Amino acid sequence: MRKKILSLLLAFAMIFFVTACGESGKTKATVAENAGEGMKIAIVSSPAGVDDHSFNEDNYNGILTFIESHPGATVTPVQESTGDTAAALATVADIVADYNVIVCCGFQFAGISEIAQKNPDVKFILVDTFPSDAKGNEVEVDNIFAMCFAEQESGFFAGMAAALETKTGKVAVVNGVAYPSNVNYQYGFECGVKYVNGTEGKKVKIVELPAYAGTDVTGADVGGNYIGSFADIETGKIIGKALIAEGVDVIFTAAGTAGSGVLAAVKEADGVWYIGCDIDQYDDGADGNRNVMLTSAIKVMHRDVERTLNAISVGFFGGGNVTLQADTGSTGYVSTEGRNQLSAETIKKLDAAYESLILGDIVPAANFNGITPDSFTWK
Repeated sequence: MRKKILSLLLAFAMIFFVTACGESGKTKATVAENAGEGMKIAIVSSPAGVDDHSFNEDNYNGILTFIESHPGATVTPVQESTGDTAAALATVADIVADYNVIVCCGFQFAGISEIAQKNPDVKFILVDTFPSDAKGNEVEVDNIFAMCFAEQESGFFAGMAAALETKTGKVAVVNGVAYPSNVNYQYGFECGVKYVNGTEGKKVKIVELPAYAGTDVTGADVGGNYIGSFADIETGKIIGKALIAEGVDVIFTAAGTAGSGVLAAVKEADGVWYIGCDIDQYDDGADGNRNVMLTSAIKVMHRDVERTLNAISVGFFGGGNVTLQADTGSTGYVSTEGRNQLSAETIKKLDAAYESLILGDIVPAANFNGITPDSFTWK
């Protein structure tokens, strides 16, 4: 794995060298630009599409940024609206002959390995999961670069922020579907609250609605508040209102488009904060003369998608499965002035925890890392 990561970093370094070095008064930027000319890219997402103001959109933005510097490249968004795994793979199979690069967003695309192996000239970027074989075993494929993110780290900061800023002492996390990435966010959030309770002497409660408990991909009950979809706005609002009725005043939501239902419930309430997910969602929090967005827990997917496309454009693409974490700046939270409403004291404590996390003194629970929120401890 370390070799894979090193190879990727070397590729990124070579891209920088090619685009930055000059020769005889002329830069070599055109080398990289021309290499991407004519590249046909498809981004396949389900079910919320690339304008979900969250996960899919951030990946799409990475492609758009690549195209800005490679204007001959094109991108086609392809939406599979059911969220069904078989339908997701069928959608990829239907278009594979038409594109040079296919970006697949989400856990439901883990089974693309067979399609990729049958189409070795097509490059695949798989986001939020690793490829698997027909038996569900993780595999590495030469023409698939798969990137996962330590969502539990970003979720941890959301949990800390919620626990530090709550006035009622009740907070909650709402998720879409109990795929590993969503469970990671949930578990990280729960660990963040536990950490604040332990280090600050608080007794903040995490509220869960039993009727909306989640079941992960192994069939295990993970609790939480799960909408059951990334597109069901109505159910998102129902869950949001129910949590607010229980006294919750900070809600972290990782649910794609369905999260807009939770956000609508927050906007209809008084004194309730919303924490965004995947990207900086501050603008979505606008509500008349106020903004209900406390902060956002982020994964810097757009940058890593753009980097991978650059690697492809200059011939340095290599398959591999990589988990990106805080030490590469790939996870975190929004602390930019004017884009959050955290207190200065809260930001100071989050920043300190960030350093502890990079050092390994804090390791939040994740769906399959052998740690649960109940067993979570820190140094």
